[in-house]
Amino acid sequence: MRVLSFTSLFPNAAQPLLGLFVQQRVVHFAKRPGNIVRVIAPVPYFPSWLPVSKWRKIGRIPKQEEIAGLNVYHPRYPLLPKISMPLQAFSMAAASFALIRRLHRETSFECIDAHYVYPDGFAAVLLGQRLGVPVVVSARGTDMNLFPSFRLIHPMIRWTLENAAGTIGVCEALRSAMIDLGAEKSKSTVIGNGIDLERFKPVEQKTARHRLGIPADSHVIVSVGALIPRKGYHFLIPAVAEISLRFPKLRLYIVGEGESRAKLLALAREESIADRVSFVGSKPNEELKYWYSAADVSCLASSREGWANVLLESMACGTPVVATRVWGSPEVIVSPELGVLVEQDKQSIAEGLDRALQKPWSRQTLIGYAESRTWEVVAQEVETFLEMRVAAEHQLTTELRNR
Repeated sequence: MRVLSFTSLFPNAAQPLLGLFVQQRVVHFAKRPGNIVRVIAPVPYFPSWLPVSKWRKIGRIPKQEEIAGLNVYHPRYPLLPKISMPLQAFSMAAASFALIRRLHRETSFECIDAHYVYPDGFAAVLLGQRLGVPVVVSARGTDMNLFPSFRLIHPMIRWTLENAAGTIGVCEALRSAMIDLGAEKSKSTVIGNGIDLERFKPVEQKTARHRLGIPADSHVIVSVGALIPRKGYHFLIPAVAEISLRFPKLRLYIVGEGESRAKLLALAREESIADRVSFVGSKPNEELKYWYSAADVSCLASSREGWANVLLESMACGTPVVATRVWGSPEVIVSPELGVLVEQDKQSIAEGLDRALQKPWSRQTLIGYAESRTWEVVAQEVETFLEMRVAAEHQLTTELRNR
């Protein structure tokens, strides 16, 4: 297939960890025989000479680069942070049109594969209609479990779903939300994320702990994710305090960085467990296997998730998970042999952690389950769905012409 992937969630020279789950799906799809893929990943325009470090880095992203063997293009579009969100999709589409038209003339794309319903999906459907190319839109989380609540964004999300040739949810909860907002059920499917077994594989626990400087005789909980309110660390830290008397050598390692760091440090002090909680910062993707392998259990306390990659990552390293029962998490933790589902409150999380720390787990069961969901499997499912939707759209177009 000849496919254009359109997404702002894609790694680049300034943000190498951005949207790795999108990159993995696109890369493995491109590796399948006969597939040709180009990637357009728009970035906001910001003069590189202005003295704001975050935006200065984005201003230096090249217009074109090669990432994991893919040609990736970065058209610039104007954006005023926190102000112009309702116009963002129009801006992205306008900035990308000339480039997409040129690439389409060269490659003759069969479809556009858009990631994130708004603004990316809305922009992609606008572009697809201009070029006469069907668009399949993938929902990944916030685009469906938060953005539809925004008054000015809601109608654009509905229009996108109604006019897409197909829709993909990374979990059934997201697919259902899309259908409720206008996506046609017969044109919709669920394709969850996969796991990179080269990056996420078990390391002997003692070895992992020695490498990371973690005491060998500790009870260890690890939590991987940005330090933002949605991730629920303000529930996890008190939950760890709740069970700390039963586990005298209990340690919590939080892997991530973000706006809530100072508040969470203060919370750990308030709960009198500052000596048990370590904020280790953000870590490269390839180092996470040591953190998962060093842990007795990993925990995700989020208020909302699409398909949380950290769940399969932990299981691939042989570590069970405790996760809040939200959106896609119950679709990953499908058995009590894989982890414990809890509510997002201190008591429920504490009880789940207590249970997980005392239960004997089969590492092979956890690893085997994760191994069944590789990115190669995901790429095959995506290819099958895109082929089906392209064929259906072609048949519909032919029938309309013959009337």
